[in-house]
Amino acid sequence: MIIELRTLIAVARYGTFSAAGERIGLTQAAVSGHMRRLEESLGFALFDRTGRSATLNAAGLRTLARAEALVAGFDALGEPTQDEEWAKPLEIGAIASVHATILTRALVPFRQRFANCRVNLSPGVSLQLMDRVEAGELDLAILIRPAFEPPRELEWAPLACENYVLLAASNVAGDDWLSVIREQPFIRYSRSSFGGRQVERFLRDHSLTLQEWIEVDDIQAMLSMVESGLGVAVVPLTETILPLPASVRAIALGPTAIHREIGALYPKASRSAAVAGFIECLQTAGVAR
Repeated sequence: MIIELRTLIAVARYGTFSAAGERIGLTQAAVSGHMRRLEESLGFALFDRTGRSATLNAAGLRTLARAEALVAGFDALGEPTQDEEWAKPLEIGAIASVHATILTRALVPFRQRFANCRVNLSPGVSLQLMDRVEAGELDLAILIRPAFEPPRELEWAPLACENYVLLAASNVAGDDWLSVIREQPFIRYSRSSFGGRQVERFLRDHSLTLQEWIEVDDIQAMLSMVESGLGVAVVPLTETILPLPASVRAIALGPTAIHREIGALYPKASRSAAVAGFIECLQTAGVAR
């Protein structure tokens, strides 16, 4: 019956049988079957059904609260004790641009709450980090949200949103980004990263012919190159490069500008108090930026 209770919780969380099925890997018919079996076992209806829609009734809402408590209690049976959980480090992956900002801000309250928990930090690009979370090598990763949906068994927690701009040296004339990017040498954000692929799609949509000469996967290094007069670059306005030096200016990318979402990716099945606590600290750190 735990399976049916989990399905009930998913229906309440995602609003419809079909949406719940998509999130937990079941067909709409399977979700309906779970709810039918649960109602038969309990002896009363959980939903008010009108046409194709189904809304939790008063009995359903009462049952939902009890179901959440029962499922939480069931899941806790397999949780390690605090000593067992903290016997191994928390494995965290993060893209370079958040190390000194969101990540560091989150570690301060996390250290206060989980003083006995050691942390191993692994750098990497977003695609590699996502693969490592999916493989179980990392407890969570802070990365750029991909253009595709992450695997179903992983959960996404948004943390920050960063707009892209064209960086140019202050002595480069013009405020039209299209003219500036065509006329100046171009420093490309590496296409090995989700962020670089966003830039690639954006530039391709504008059918631009560029004077490309270098491709880099380090936003701080790209800023230094622009400051040194080596060219212009499309980069996200991430905290690590703000405020911009006086010798560099940001040019808006027009009405179709792009942005990147930074978030935490972690397994839905994770029952670690340390992981849950670190995600809370990350979310607070993202708001505080």
